[in-house]
Amino acid sequence: MNRTINRRKLLGTGAAMVAVAALPARAFAQASPLSDTERSILEIAKREVERAGEALWRKDVAGIADFGVHSSQPRFHFANLESGTVRSFLVAHGSGSDPDHTGWLTDFSNEFGSNATSRGAYVTWEWYKGQYGTSVRLGGLDPDNSNAFPRAIVMHSADYATAAHVARWGRLGRSNGCFAMGPEDFREALWNLSGGRLLYADRLGLA
Repeated sequence: MNRTINRRKLLGTGAAMVAVAALPARAFAQASPLSDTERSILEIAKREVERAGEALWRKDVAGIADFGVHSSQPRFHFANLESGTVRSFLVAHGSGSDPDHTGWLTDFSNEFGSNATSRGAYVTWEWYKGQYGTSVRLGGLDPDNSNAFPRAIVMHSADYATAAHVARWGRLGRSNGCFAMGPEDFREALWNLSGGRLLYADRLGLA
């Protein structure tokens, strides 16, 4: 009797090991614990997506720009609310938000001609071809960024928003208030953040 039970246990264990071995590697990667910063990013993304409500067309991925972090650090986070994962990239802020070009955002503004970054929730709209090539139009959803569309505050690529620029100067260059990313990173944004998703910007200081 004991031999039968042991043999059954052995066969069951072997089958389980085969099943585990057959799982894709990403299944284990997704099971890795999140950092406190990543958890906070996901919580903010969920909160702001819920607050934006029907203004959004898609609620699977949100962009969280943390301008409480120096521009040399990855501070633009893609928060995937379906998989519970976070990926982080470099992003530039406006020259009017950092007049001394220290790499730190000191002020937000919604004013025309300020060349400053605005805080608040945005909805990402369609791609278009503009001064900086393919860009993504943005609509401001809050009083603090209500002029985003008429100010032409968009997402676009820029060579001054790359790791190579940080390596040379210790900080990113500055935009005219737009969310500027390196060309490779911006391709990720085109596929993951355009088309009616949320972008939220504030001085969060999470990292």
